[in-house]
Amino acid sequence: MATNSGGRAARMRPVTEGSKVTQLELFFDLVFVYALTQVTALMAGDATARGLFRGLLVLALLWWCWCCYAWLGNTVRADEGVTRIALFAVLAAMFVVAVTIPEAFTDLLGGLSGPVVFASCYLIVRTLHLVIYWYAAAGDAGLRRQLLKAAIPMAAGSVGLFAAALLPQHIYTQQGDIEFARTALWCLALVVDYLGVMLTGAEGWRIFSAAHWAERHGLIIIIALGESIVSIGVGVTLLPISWPIVVAATMGVAVSAMLWWLYFDVVAIAAERVLHRAEGAARAALGRDSYTYLHLPMVAGIILLSLGLKKVLAYVGDAEHHDLGDPLHGIGLYALYGGVILYLLGHLGFRLRNMRSVNVPRLITVVLLAALLPVAALVPAMAALAILTVVCVGLVVVEVVLFREARLALRAADH
Repeated sequence: MATNSGGRAARMRPVTEGSKVTQLELFFDLVFVYALTQVTALMAGDATARGLFRGLLVLALLWWCWCCYAWLGNTVRADEGVTRIALFAVLAAMFVVAVTIPEAFTDLLGGLSGPVVFASCYLIVRTLHLVIYWYAAAGDAGLRRQLLKAAIPMAAGSVGLFAAALLPQHIYTQQGDIEFARTALWCLALVVDYLGVMLTGAEGWRIFSAAHWAERHGLIIIIALGESIVSIGVGVTLLPISWPIVVAATMGVAVSAMLWWLYFDVVAIAAERVLHRAEGAARAALGRDSYTYLHLPMVAGIILLSLGLKKVLAYVGDAEHHDLGDPLHGIGLYALYGGVILYLLGHLGFRLRNMRSVNVPRLITVVLLAALLPVAALVPAMAALAILTVVCVGLVVVEVVLFREARLALRAADH
């Protein structure tokens, strides 16, 4: 592809070591900004265990779509030639997927069938990815074999989504039965897709630029953290400003900032170095495991935190329906604390796979937050958020003190 003198060489430009994320990829990510907002709204609208689980299923599906194009963008530049045009088409289809998230499981009255539109646009997004990737892989027999293998679980997963969308209502006696069946089919579709790609191995995949790969995943963490900030504002949009809102919003931003610190201060830099040193199939496997798979719990944790922050701000700001002494309960509380716990578990898995070590302070913090959850259920919502803030800030301070020399050396070398 790089040496052809024909027109195709002008239409696609391969990625090389040291390449960075393109502006078109940043533009492409704007759709996912909206999609993550839709996921948070979906869970907030059905604040039950079922609603939370469904929101996470939608997030896993969106994540898989995003990862597909992260791999493609590491093979050919997203902003050159036919790839640029194709990504515009994908962006439109992906936006329809995001718009249809509220109807992904249950069709609303009137208009087109929401679940069918959702499944159809998802299939378009995944099919276009394979077509573009196949074209980009010209001359690389190993990569093309891998794409053919990946097409099998993708097709099977899409069949599962369509089966869920087209379930006939008349064969179920109760609405809850069909809702359960749809959710089960979604689970099956995602398990087949995720597990199928893992089982096909990493021998044929390629990561041509470690810098691009690390930066791309760092940006999606930023996007998710942005959703946590947006959720703070959304939670009090229609409420008059007050001291409880100011204090709670400040603590919410502090928690988000600490999650940023935990990823970007040292971890992102060290992980990129490890990936840069790896080669061939070992690099591809490392990128697949530690980024494609193990970044999902980090993103999911941030989205759960977003839901929790939204609920907290609604509690402390809405004096008409809640007193300041009311404890945060139910899904809001579990999302608030569970989101940070899941985020830290993702970090532990990421470090274990990437650097073959365990971060003890983060492991202790996971246990501590789990132990504090029953306490948080008994104190006012503001106090529950304050406890979480203190723990997150404390974790960062402990790590800065314990790993001071190594941290400064790593960051100085990076600069």
